[in-house]
Amino acid sequence: METTTLVVFFLSLLVSGSYSATFTFTNKCPYTVWPGTLAGSGPSAPSTGFELATGASASLDIPAPWSGRFWGRTLCSTDSAGKFRCGTGDCASGQVACNGAGAIPPASLVEFTLATNGGKDFYDVSLVDGYNLPISITPQGMSGCNTTSCPANMNSVCPPELRVRGSDGGTIACRSACDAFNDPKYCCTVSFGLPSTCPPTNYSMVFKNQCPQAYSYAYDDKTSTFTCTSSNYLITFCP
Repeated sequence: METTTLVVFFLSLLVSGSYSATFTFTNKCPYTVWPGTLAGSGPSAPSTGFELATGASASLDIPAPWSGRFWGRTLCSTDSAGKFRCGTGDCASGQVACNGAGAIPPASLVEFTLATNGGKDFYDVSLVDGYNLPISITPQGMSGCNTTSCPANMNSVCPPELRVRGSDGGTIACRSACDAFNDPKYCCTVSFGLPSTCPPTNYSMVFKNQCPQAYSYAYDDKTSTFTCTSSNYLITFCP
């Protein structure tokens, strides 16, 4: 290939966004987690769901520009009909792969928007759809970028009316007030659809007090959105 052609080729890669982020998932929970992935824009992740045993790690490379979310499913098994189901975070695909389906609330989410050509990536931990397990995001390979997390066990302080209970009666997840009550004042909808009309509530503050860096309701941007440039990211379950 001639020099001029090579230059044009590499410039085209830069313009099209050849940067890929490596997402490494590590499970520090004392139980198996099944991560799920969902693309909002851009290509699907190389895997939309996989098993991650205690102490295990796995990585996915995703090219920018891209936006999407990851979460952890727990208490998963295959039933007598051969369908894969999870006690929390299930995507209802009937398989380990979510195949384009998102998490059924409540689920702790990590959300990303990857930029191209040196632009800023945006990332956050979100409890807007409730909570099922502790989770964190740690940028890797770039200095000056902040870790964000929800390391607390929200299930231990979840208000009784928001608790999701397992077969043994124990709390396995904590619903958001929006999910539990479908009330516009908790969902930031209808007349509550603006930051000025949808302030924090007693329920969202339970989440915020336990996990100050995480989104506790829809308009929690100021303390919950973080940025980095062309980084890789470590996602840890039970950090």
